[in-house]
Parts: sequence; structure tokens; C-alpha cells
Amino acid sequence: MLLDKTLSVDKIIYMFANARNQFNLLITNYIFLSCVFSWFCAQFIKTVIRLFYGRVHSLRELLEIMVWRTGGMPSSHSAFVTSLSTAIAFHSGIDSDIFILSFAFTFVTIRDALGVRRANGIQAKRINEITKIMNEKQDANFKSLKEVNGHSPMEVFVGCLLGFFIGVAFSVL
Repeated sequence: MLLDKTLSVDKIIYMFANARNQFNLLITNYIFLSCVFSWFCAQFIKTVIRLFYGRVHSLRELLEIMVWRTGGMPSSHSAFVTSLSTAIAFHSGIDSDIFILSFAFTFVTIRDALGVRRANGIQAKRINEITKIMNEKQDANFKSLKEVNGHSPMEVFVGCLLGFFIGVAFSVL
């Protein structure tokens, strides 16, 4: 038992001693890069679309859309997970356990973007409308809920296409 603890402590020390090497391996891994690039491209496209339609009113909002904000065309979640599954399919094959895991993760994420988050956003919007009416009529001070933006089927589809092509590009090139 003591020997097992010593071996695991040695492994932990080795891992931290080689942290720089491990980080370099991570940022040069084409599967990781395809995921990050697909997310960045989706967010960039989303930002350009919002700029084009005049929906960005400050530099802070521009940076928030570029880095963090969810919802809109295309779905960065869908692009990310589709790129992950595509790159893993090329690297490990579609009959590998890791591909099956990533494929299941992709469908859970897409289902969440289409169903749960979208429904939550619609419900929050309706509750906020009711809250506004109650605040006006009853002189109450109810706070509004955060309206989480889900995705339309087209936004998810375009995100999946973007992720697929980026995953193929990083795997083949």
C-alpha cells in the first residue's frame, strides 16, 4: 500500500516537473487546435453578423460577444463538439471507444443547445414579461431573470457544418 502511494506521488511530481512539456503537447495537438479554432471562428462569425446588423453598441459588448456570449448564428457549441468528433474520427477511427464517447458528447451538447437552453430562454422571456406587468400594476420590485439564448435548428446546423469542415481541415492538412 505504501509503495502504491509512493508511485502515485512520484507520478504527480513528474507531471508537475514536465508541465511545460505537457502544455506544449496540448497546444500543438491538432484535435485540440481544431476545437479551439472552430469555437473562435463561430464566435468571430457571430460577432461580424451582429456588427453588420448594428446590434453591437460598445467595445465591451463587442469583446463579450467575441469571447463569451452564447446564442446566435452559428452555434459555437455545435462547432466545437462537431470538430472534436471529426478530428477524433480521423485520428482514432470511427470504431474507437474515444470516438463513440465524443460522438455521444456531441449529441448531448447539440440536444442541449436545441432543446433545454432554448426552452429555458423562451420561458425566462415570458416570465420577465409577466414580471414587468406585475411591477407596473402592483408597484412591486421583482427582478428579471437572465434570458439564456438557445439556438434555432439552422444555427446548430451551420455550427455543425463549420465544425465538421474545420475538423477535416485540421486532420488532413
